[in-house]
Amino acid sequence: MENQFTNQQQTSENIPMSMNHGAHEVMDVHEVLSASIGALNMFVMLRPHVQDPELLNILDRQYAFMLDEYNITAECFKTGQDPSHPTRKYCMQIGNDSKYGLTPSEPKKPITSANEIDDSIISGFMLSQHKALATGKTAAALEATNPVVRRVLQDSVPNCIEMAYELSLYQNKKGYYQVPQLSPQDMQTMLNMYGQADRAKDMPN
Repeated sequence: MENQFTNQQQTSENIPMSMNHGAHEVMDVHEVLSASIGALNMFVMLRPHVQDPELLNILDRQYAFMLDEYNITAECFKTGQDPSHPTRKYCMQIGNDSKYGLTPSEPKKPITSANEIDDSIISGFMLSQHKALATGKTAAALEATNPVVRRVLQDSVPNCIEMAYELSLYQNKKGYYQVPQLSPQDMQTMLNMYGQADRAKDMPN
């Protein structure tokens, strides 16, 4: 039987821009947009429960930025062309110093009532959304055939990472998340495991 795709092959220049997408790209971007809606909805639902003004400020700034990224991603996905503006760069408003080391604390466990929701849990929810979106957008960008959609997705990944980093720093500062370290001796050993590489003799300059 003749391959059903044999007579359907065409170059992207013969396809309308709105249809200039591969099947894998369409399915992965569908997942990204659905996950983005889920993340935005979660931020809206969590907002009334936030107690700390600093976390509320982070939530509001991140929500506005995520909403804009969702809109331009949906726009270029639908049209196949450049969105109304390029992907912007998220800039966090928190210092990047981490507190290292572990101190004893109460064991973490699932809550048994919605009344137990606090800023620790809320910031954890927010952080999880960014981690999932960074993974999903990376996967979708690697599958994208439309150059505009690929660029919008790949430019968005650093923003997901930056927003996740902002939340991890907030959690660390508040004591919600502790960062263990190796002993100085083990740290030095790990740091010295790798050296600079020389160019292979058969590789051109």
